[in-house]
Amino acid sequence: MTRLVVVSNRVSDPGPGQAAGGLAVCLLDAMRDRGGLWFGWNGDIVAEECEIAISSAKHGRCTMMTAPLTERDYREFYLGFSNEVLWPIHHYRLDLARFTLEAGEGYRRVNARFADLLTPHLRRSDLIWVHDYHLIPLGADLRARGVGNQIGFFLHIPFPPPDILTAAPEYERLAQTLLDYDLVGFQTASDQANFSRFVSEVLGGEIVAPDIVRLEGKVLKTGVFPAGIDVDAFVAMAEDPEGANKIRQYERHGATRLYAIGVDRLDYSKGLPEKFRAFRRLLDSYPENDKPMTLIQVASPTRDDLQAYIDIRHELEALSGKVNGKFGDFDWTPLRYIHRSVPRETIAVHYRASRIGLVTPLRDGMNLVAKEYIAAQDETDPGVLILSRFAGAAEDLQEALIVNPYDIDEVAHAMRRAIEMRKEERIERHQMLMKRIRQHDACNWMVSFLRALRSCRGMEDPRDQEKQLREI
Repeated sequence: MTRLVVVSNRVSDPGPGQAAGGLAVCLLDAMRDRGGLWFGWNGDIVAEECEIAISSAKHGRCTMMTAPLTERDYREFYLGFSNEVLWPIHHYRLDLARFTLEAGEGYRRVNARFADLLTPHLRRSDLIWVHDYHLIPLGADLRARGVGNQIGFFLHIPFPPPDILTAAPEYERLAQTLLDYDLVGFQTASDQANFSRFVSEVLGGEIVAPDIVRLEGKVLKTGVFPAGIDVDAFVAMAEDPEGANKIRQYERHGATRLYAIGVDRLDYSKGLPEKFRAFRRLLDSYPENDKPMTLIQVASPTRDDLQAYIDIRHELEALSGKVNGKFGDFDWTPLRYIHRSVPRETIAVHYRASRIGLVTPLRDGMNLVAKEYIAAQDETDPGVLILSRFAGAAEDLQEALIVNPYDIDEVAHAMRRAIEMRKEERIERHQMLMKRIRQHDACNWMVSFLRALRSCRGMEDPRDQEKQLREI
């Protein structure tokens, strides 16, 4: 079997205690059976004068190969260009983007170093799969070092319309580096269309077919590959007897009231203040002595060094305090806000026990938490998923209650509808949603991307594509 080489900014620890959702989850779930080499940053930050050395560890069929970042790399590449330029712009938040020349240089420097470190360990037959916005130019850097392997790129976050991207300094040059990949994958059809429009309208290229663009003699295949989870593994996690016993103990201590759960990274793209305000509006709609539901919100820390994240943390603390101060009672804390990472195993059993999964980002590439919530449910008495129309998952999971997260009245109404929904309707919706997440699980995500990557080498036009697909 051809070795798969996965490259991402972070390489995740495959042991227990994984956080819910996210890039690491879908990669771990997808690579568990196939194996391969996973290369990236190990999370360590070292002084400038330290030598950057690679560490390697074997986990089952996967080899994890990692390296640290220097303090300057972390400041300029990670905090700077990746998360103060690319992240806000890709999430339609031009007001939060902050560009410096040093950050742009740091982004290029770290991508070049990744290419330097990885190239000596590649085999001629390797299939290389690069992930996400931190590493957009890595394919071009590998090509510059003579790597002729098939290289694919997958963007886990949204790809916005051209008029938003043109506000990002250097983005024209950066987007051109995507043409050095053989295949670029997106979460949704709208992301794919936005990219094709950017190549055509801004870079002056040509849309040869819905999934092929051409620019300055380079031909690139694109595709839509919705990321997924290992459904059966997550079902088993949610049905864990020890976890179920903990939930029963929790209920015996007076927590038998219905509750909703939200699990997100603490990020302005996740719509957390809007979610808290919608929950307050729900409570306002009930009689004074009626206590309809508790909201449990897990918001794991992230990028605590950036001011935008400090600001949203303070806002959530203030909002949760106001909700509990107004509505709380001796036997009821209406909003339980948890600002720390919680293991995926623990989250799974709480998903299963909750009546509502509240997934309401303002903008999201896919949102695997929505799929985890569905997988965790008891099929005989499932909860209801409330899902933002601006999450990539909404393109597929139409049996959820789809809402506009900016409209707090609409979200509050959806929560009330979920509270009152008959079991028969909940079961019917859940059956359809389970069918959809199985169709687009982690294995199918990987297989479909790698099959497309293998098929597109040497493509010049759509007729070549059709011929190669017939030969697979």
